[in-house]
This record gives sequence, C-alpha cells and structure tokens, in this order.
Amino acid sequence: GILEKIRLCLIKKLQPHLEDRRKYHQEFASSTSFHGVHNIVHTQSKPRKVLWLLIVAGCLAVVVWQICSRFIYYFSWPTTTSVVVQYVENIKFPAVTFCNLNRFQAHAVSNLKVIFYIWNIVSAIQQKVVMEDKYSQELNDFILGNQNFSIKEFTWKNGFYLNSSTLLECDFFGKPCYPQDFEHVFTEYGNCFTFNHNDLPARRVSLSGRGLHLLFDVQQDQFTDEPALGYTDAGITFVIHSPQDLPRFDGLGLLTPVGMHAQVAIRQLKSIIQEYPWGECKPDIKLQYHKIYSTNGCMLECKARYIQDWCGCLPFILPGNGTECDLLKFYKCVYPAVYDIEIKGLCTVGTHNSTCPAPCEETDYPTTVTYSSFGGEKAMQYFSTKLKKSPEYIRQNLVRIEIKYHDLSYKITQQQKALTVSELLADVGGQLGLFCGASMITIIELLEYVFTNFCWMCIFLLLKAPEMPQWNNPSQNQSTHKEKKRGIQEC
Repeated sequence: GILEKIRLCLIKKLQPHLEDRRKYHQEFASSTSFHGVHNIVHTQSKPRKVLWLLIVAGCLAVVVWQICSRFIYYFSWPTTTSVVVQYVENIKFPAVTFCNLNRFQAHAVSNLKVIFYIWNIVSAIQQKVVMEDKYSQELNDFILGNQNFSIKEFTWKNGFYLNSSTLLECDFFGKPCYPQDFEHVFTEYGNCFTFNHNDLPARRVSLSGRGLHLLFDVQQDQFTDEPALGYTDAGITFVIHSPQDLPRFDGLGLLTPVGMHAQVAIRQLKSIIQEYPWGECKPDIKLQYHKIYSTNGCMLECKARYIQDWCGCLPFILPGNGTECDLLKFYKCVYPAVYDIEIKGLCTVGTHNSTCPAPCEETDYPTTVTYSSFGGEKAMQYFSTKLKKSPEYIRQNLVRIEIKYHDLSYKITQQQKALTVSELLADVGGQLGLFCGASMITIIELLEYVFTNFCWMCIFLLLKAPEMPQWNNPSQNQSTHKEKKRGIQEC
C-alpha cells in the first residue's frame, strides 16, 4: 500500500516525460555560460559541428591538464623566501655571555684532573665529551671516597668569578656598568656571566659604532685548565644571543685570546619559518620552563624529562624542579643516560616530526670579528701605572672586547607560501575563463545539470525495479518457467 502510493506519486510528479527531458537538455545547451556548447548544438553543418566539438574537447583537455598541474604544485607545499632590511632609530641590544677559558682556581684542589673529569660528566649533557677509560678507575675511587662532594658548589666557589679584579672596565653606550649587571649561569665552561639578561629592561642603542666595551683580567696565575685533557688556551670566550634564549657555546662561541683587542660588529637577523607542511615549525609547541621556544631550550627540557625518569633526579644545569643529582648518580646513571639518549635518538631536532622542530621565529646575531694586539708602548705604560702590573702581565692576562652594531637595521628573512588558497582559486578560474569562458556560475550550472539527470536516473531505476525479472533467485525463475511450460503442454 504505502510503497505503491509513493510509486504513483513519483510517476505523477517527479518522472518527466521524454519530450520534457529532451527539451531540458536542449535548453541547457542553448543557455549555459559554458562557451562553445551551444555552437555544437545549433550549428546545422556537420563539419562545423565536428570542428566545434574538437575545439571544446581540446579546450577541456587543456583546462584539466592545467588545473591538475596547479593542484599538484599546491600540494607539494612550495615556499618562497623574502629578505627585507628594516632601518630603525634605535635597536635592542642582545645578551652576551662571557666565560673564562681557565675554569677553576689552581689552588682549589690538588688533583685538578679529577675535577675536570667530573665537569666533563656534567657538561656532557650540553656537549658531548668522551672520557678516556684509563682514568675511569681514578675517577671511580674519588667519587666513592667523596660521597658528599658537590661539583655545583665547588664550581660556584672555586670557578671563575666576576668582580672588580677580573672586570677592570665596563661601559655600555657611554654609561658605566658593573659586575652586578651580569647574571651568573652554568655552561660547559663552568661559571659564566650574562650581560643584558632577560630579567632586565631591554637595553637599546641609537647610534651604530657604539655599544659594550669591556676589559677583562683572566688571571692565569690563579685560574687554570688541564693541558693533559686538551685545554691549552687562555682568554675569554663569549656568545651573542637573544635575551630570551639560553647561551649555547657548542660551535657558536667566539674566542678572544689574552693580549688581544677584539672588535665585534653585529647585525640582527630575524627568521620567520612557515608551519608544516610548508615549513618545519609547529606553532603550538610550548616549553615548560622557557617563555620563548628555541631548539636549544627544547632539547634541554627533553633531556631533563628522560634523565629524571631514568635516574630519579635532575642535573643542576638542566631546567626543572626535581631533586638534584649527587655525584654518584651523575657518574653511574646520568652520564650513561645522556649517551643512550643520543644513540636511540630520543631527543631529536630539525624536522616537524622531531622532538624539537625548528622555531617559527628566531633571532640570530651574525658577527664580524677583527683582532689587534692589545696596547702599544704608551698604553702599556698607562695600564702598568694604573693597574700596578708589569707589561708582561698585561700581555699575558688582559683581554679587551668591543661589541657594537654595524648599523641601525635588522634583516628579516621570511619564508612565505608560494601558492595560497586564493591564488590557487585565481589560477583555476583564469584557466577556465581563458580556454572555456567558464566561471563559478558555470560550474554551478553543470553541477545542477548533472544532479538533475542523476535524480531522473535514480527515479527511473526505482520505478522499473519491480518490473525487472528476479535474476537473483534462479531456482524460483526455473520453477516459474517449468509451470508455464507445463501449462502450455496441457493446453
């Protein structure tokens, strides 16, 4: 009953007559904005029909080829890089972290070699340092005999310090600065000190050629390194970085030997990287202990998580609030864990699917360094009188460093999408308009035409289905055929 009523309704209202369908096709071909179709329909000459059919087919083939190529190009996620130089009236001065290449006081302990081995274990978290096996027994005996020894306290008390005796002069943009303007930080060089750290208001310079001027006394007779382990230099190493970033000396530190005057000209370079899949950055990544995301900070936090899970403690040079590792855990657990992290690739950096992908925004400070010998004859006489030191001592201990901007500008290197969605649509629309004279309205017309014919086909199949033979039940068809045959024979 109900199905039959629906069928009758479809027959009366939805299923058009054959003549109406033909009229609909003809009206569509005559009125559509798809150029060339009405020429095929209304042209009486067969050669012209064939010609226009070939033209329309050729244009369609070209349009399909062009549109497919544009979509393939878009889904290859292409990028372009633009470089813009922006000049300003004043510019922020970066942070600068200074370290003495001579890390420990010579009188602090009789066996400096063991102290350096211990510090190698600590600094291996930031920089790979391979310890020779021939010293492992000596180190093991020291650790077992000094359970309460703290390398952190030892370095803090007996490492390089910054006061009026080691920082002889400090001047920033014409104003004096003092040791208390520097913040202490642990690095692979032990005690280091950062000028213009993140906790201070931003320092700016408004004139190129002027910046930070420093004069250090490295005091070689008091601080020393172990030559047997390869530490043979004397001077100051420093790294220029953003105030929000941690100092990273591995491959980035600048060295100034004693008796030298280093003039450092810096530029500010801002890099903006597109997010995946165009670039390798992921803007949703946040760090727990750093306000600004950086790959170095991310790597340190990653290592801190794994080490705390494996060893139940946290090294003091890593960010976090866990229990501090003692010396025995450093030697027995932390040191092997760092190499396990490296070998297994648990903390990776670079691509979007790594633990620490590239930052979306990053500020670097490319430098140009020039050197000259520190002090002529008159300068030696002046400093000898002022410092009450011999010229030989000045040549062997003093280091002068000047850091200034090359000019008041910064360069922005920005990675941009080579093809956006709007540009893709514009390309597709241009190809359709050029070869077929079509537009978005034409596409809607074609969709409406296809949808209408699809509905008619569905209605036709729905109405004709009850009249079709039961092909799916061959046994029933055979029995029906036999009954008909028997009826004919009886007749």
